[in-house]
Amino acid sequence: TSKNTLQYNKSKDDILSAIGDVQLGANTVARRMTALSEDAMTQLDSDIKRCKWYSIQCDESVDSSDTAQLAVFIRMVFEDFSTKEEFLALLPLKTTTRGVDIYNAVKTYFVKKNIPFEKLVSITTDGAPAMIGRHSGFIAHCKNDPDFPKILNYHCIIHQQAMCSKVLDFDHIMGPVVRIINSIRAKAKQHRSFKLFLEECAAEYGDLLLHTDVRWLSRGKILQRFLSLLGEIKTFMESRGEDTTLLSNTEWLLDLAFLTDVTDKINQLNIQLQGKDKSVSDMISAVRAFNAKLSLYLQQMRDQKFQHFPSVSTMCETHAEPASLNVSKYCDLLARLEREFCDRFGDFEKVEPCVTFVANPFMCVDITDLSAQMADVFCVDPTETEIEIINMQNNVHLKSQQQSSHFWSLVEPDSYKNLNQVALKMSALFGSTYLCESAFSDMNIIKSKFRTKLTDEHLSDCIRVNLSGYTPQYTSLVSSMQCQASH
Repeated sequence: TSKNTLQYNKSKDDILSAIGDVQLGANTVARRMTALSEDAMTQLDSDIKRCKWYSIQCDESVDSSDTAQLAVFIRMVFEDFSTKEEFLALLPLKTTTRGVDIYNAVKTYFVKKNIPFEKLVSITTDGAPAMIGRHSGFIAHCKNDPDFPKILNYHCIIHQQAMCSKVLDFDHIMGPVVRIINSIRAKAKQHRSFKLFLEECAAEYGDLLLHTDVRWLSRGKILQRFLSLLGEIKTFMESRGEDTTLLSNTEWLLDLAFLTDVTDKINQLNIQLQGKDKSVSDMISAVRAFNAKLSLYLQQMRDQKFQHFPSVSTMCETHAEPASLNVSKYCDLLARLEREFCDRFGDFEKVEPCVTFVANPFMCVDITDLSAQMADVFCVDPTETEIEIINMQNNVHLKSQQQSSHFWSLVEPDSYKNLNQVALKMSALFGSTYLCESAFSDMNIIKSKFRTKLTDEHLSDCIRVNLSGYTPQYTSLVSSMQCQASH
C-alpha cells in the first residue's frame, strides 16, 4: 500500500523505511483488513448498480469451528458485454442448513445491501437436497418468492461425489484401499520403512496419497497411485506377515482397475470446468461431449476393446485373462452412469438451443421454435424475436463480423433489443461453482484449527481481500485513516 501511495515521492525510500519500523498491533491489522474489505465492497456495489444482469453461485461448507458458511459469488455482465466475477458474501448459518435457512440468509443479505432482484438471471448450486429440493430446497423457495424474477437454475458437475457413490457402488474397493493406506501411514516408523522400500525398488512414486473423504477428485488420484504401487504394496505387506489375499483376487483387481479408469475420466471432466470465467457454454459442451464419450466407452466395453480403459487393459495382461472379465457388470455401470448424466443435466435441453444460437447466430434454425424457447427461458417477446433473427441473419455487415470474439458488442441494441437481452443474460451465467470451492480452500487456510476464534465478520473480510479483483483505492483509504482509532 505504501509503495503505491508514495511511488512518485522523492523521499519514498526514507518514508518506507520509517513505516517499516512502525509496530502494528493485532487490532490495527484487523481494522486495515476491514477497511480494505469495505473498499472492495464499495466498488462491487457500484458495479452491481451499473451492470445489466447478474447471476450468483452458492455453496456451503463447514469451517474449523464447525460453523456452516455459505459462500456466494456474483457474475455481472455490462452493456459492452464485458463480465466480472467477484466474491459477494460469506454468510454464516448458525443453526441448521435447510433450504429455508439458505434462502433466508441470501434474501436478508440482498435486502440489506440493496441488491436489485430484478437483474438476477440464474443461480448455480451444488446438487444437495437443501439446494435443489423440489419443495423445500433453496431454489424452490426463491421461485416461490414474488420478489425474485423468473430464474434459471442448474447444479454443477464439480460436485459429482453423490452421483458417483450412487451409480458406482464400489465400497468393496474403496474400503480396503483406504484401510491399507491408513495401516501403512498410521505409524511413523512403518511409513518411513515403506518409503525406503519404494526408493530401493525404484518405484514410480515415492509414497501413497493420504485419503480424504471429501471429493471424488482425491479418490481418483488415490486409486491411481495405489494401482501404480500395487506390486510394491503387496511385497511390503508380505514382508510384514500381513494378509494379502485380496490383492491377489482377480475379480477385485479388475474392479479396482475399472473404478480407477472411470474416476479418472470423471475427474478430467471436473478439471475442465475449474478456473475463473468458465461460461455455461463451456459447461454444456463438456457435459455433452462426456455423454458422447460414455456411449463410446459402453460400446467398446461390450466389444471388449479396452483402449480407453488402460488400467483394465493392463490388469488383463498382467493379472487376469480377458475371459475372466465380467463385461456385463461394467457395461451396466457405464449405462447407469450415462443415464444419470442425462437425468442430472436434462435441464440443459431447455437452454442449449439459445446457447448454440448466441455462439453461432447465422446457423440454420427453426425461427419459431427458437423464439419460443428464448421467450420461455429469457422472458423476451417471441414475435419481435422472430423478426430480429430474420433481420440479423440477413444483415450483410453483421455476417462479415461473425468470426469476431466481440460480435455481440457490435450488434445495435436498439435494432435487436430482444436478441441483445438474450446474449447479455447468457453472458451472465456461471459455468460451475468452482469459485466457491476455491474460496473454501482459502477459508480453511485463513481460519485454520489454530485460528478458530476468528469472527465471521473478520473471516469474510479476509476472504474478500484475498479474492477480490478490485484494486484498492489507496489514496482515499490513507486519507481516511486516523493515527489513533479511539479518537
